[in-house]
Amino acid sequence: MNAINHNSRIPLYLQLMDVVIEAIQSGQYSAGERLPSERELCDKYGVSRITVRQAMQELERENYIVKRHGKGTFVADKTDPQNLIHLFSFTEEMKRLGHEPTTRVIEFNKIAASERIARKLQVAENDPIYELVRLRLADDKEMMFERTYLSQAMFPDLTKAQIEAKPMYDVFADYGIVITRAVEEFKGTLLQKDEAKLLKQSRNSAGMMINRFGYADQRLVEYTITIVSNQDFYYRIETTK
Repeated sequence: MNAINHNSRIPLYLQLMDVVIEAIQSGQYSAGERLPSERELCDKYGVSRITVRQAMQELERENYIVKRHGKGTFVADKTDPQNLIHLFSFTEEMKRLGHEPTTRVIEFNKIAASERIARKLQVAENDPIYELVRLRLADDKEMMFERTYLSQAMFPDLTKAQIEAKPMYDVFADYGIVITRAVEEFKGTLLQKDEAKLLKQSRNSAGMMINRFGYADQRLVEYTITIVSNQDFYYRIETTK
């Protein structure tokens, strides 16, 4: 489709969405490229500005485009969502999408497992564990807040320097542990004060919470709580029999 059919029963804004999506998928518009202005789209396709704005709003919601205040509308560079049928690595996924991933270790604590965390991590209450608080960034943009719990018995003498030096799963490999399976639980949430501050969002703004349980075969290795601040980063879930 490369034109709008004004006689069609399909709403004009949906037709315009299809036109733009086809242009993006065919390579007419590349990732990061600026799209025509609202006025240019109105003139090109003979539709009203209301129609264009409605189409643009839906395209933004579906992560095909991004709007930058004072600059215009651009093709999003994250239109290919992560498929959870494969084990997710933030570092590798960001590199695949052409971004520079970085991780800031905000806290590295040695603590005793509370009843709740012990239950989650499948250790005994008061067992010594590590609590890691990290901020994940792509191109210096804050993307994810993570709080990870690990057993000290499984990773003796683990240091903050190790976690800062390389991706966490690479550190696991240094201990002979390879994550082979993960279970993730998704839930809507409101950002708490510390999360909002690090993610540069308003306190109590909407976010997504992901509880991740990483296994080496049948052995639980990590329990991670991830807070995603916005729609720049998202998942597609695929299930198979």
